[in-house]
Amino acid sequence: MKRPSFSRVILPIIAVIGIIGSVVYLFRSQPDTAMTNPQETPARTPASQAKTGSIVGTGVVEPSSEVVDIAPTVPGIVSKVFVTPGDQVAAGQPLLEIDSRDVRASINEAVARAATARQSIAAAQTSLRVVQNQYALYTDVEDARAVSQQEVITRRDAVANARAQLSVAQAQARQADAQVAQARVELDRHVIRAPAAMEVLQVDTRVGEYAGTQGTASALMKLGATQPLHVRLDIDENQIEKLVMGQPAVISARGDAKRQVKATFVRAEPLIVPKRSLTNSATERVDVRVLQLIFALPAKGRTFFVGQQVDGFVPAKAKQ
Repeated sequence: MKRPSFSRVILPIIAVIGIIGSVVYLFRSQPDTAMTNPQETPARTPASQAKTGSIVGTGVVEPSSEVVDIAPTVPGIVSKVFVTPGDQVAAGQPLLEIDSRDVRASINEAVARAATARQSIAAAQTSLRVVQNQYALYTDVEDARAVSQQEVITRRDAVANARAQLSVAQAQARQADAQVAQARVELDRHVIRAPAAMEVLQVDTRVGEYAGTQGTASALMKLGATQPLHVRLDIDENQIEKLVMGQPAVISARGDAKRQVKATFVRAEPLIVPKRSLTNSATERVDVRVLQLIFALPAKGRTFFVGQQVDGFVPAKAKQ
């Protein structure tokens, strides 16, 4: 039996099998273009704004007082920290203390000087009484010839001098008391207190660390009034004319469109500023200026955290 030719029979068969395999592979590797429903419903404009439309703004959640940076008034080593993040503090409540051993020593020294000054007053008062009594002995003599006129003048001058010494002692006592008060004020400056009733948002210092007073890095804590929370929305300046001022806005969390609340309008800050709240979108313009609108979140808005980025739907004027 004659063997089949490789070039005329076997090679064409291999080529046909390769072509069929390539066609099958190409068909199987094509992407699935079948229509499927998304697993989550994309964010939509709220139904309450469907008629008039809305303007979308981006923003951040902030305290109603804005963030208050707490910095020391005097440099030194932090000796005590009285609060932790999340604490509610009252106005004037101590937050932290700077090492004040030198100031306490100054107070003790000033108190000692004040005590010495009071003793000087007592001594000057005694001296004044003595010279006044001696002067009275000379002035009460009925016969003026019985005493020397020079002696009378000397006793009178002694009374005037004693009164001047008493005045000096009293002035020194007031100065010493003022030094005590100044030292106590200096001691109080070493205790940093809350400016108002707020919540501690961040504590950026520990006992033993050095606290300076120069530059923005000197802030040791961040406080803010979180009842209520505010949302600061940025509206592009080319959308300002379409806004309906004074109306509530629907706020949704970034990345969680289902979490929505209605926020009450508080104010519009009339200064147009560069855009700072960015979404990191590839199509986002960063060379624009924005109008900032402030809205107050309701009580259930406490689920939003300070600094969280949000999206806001603000009512717009109806199209004519």
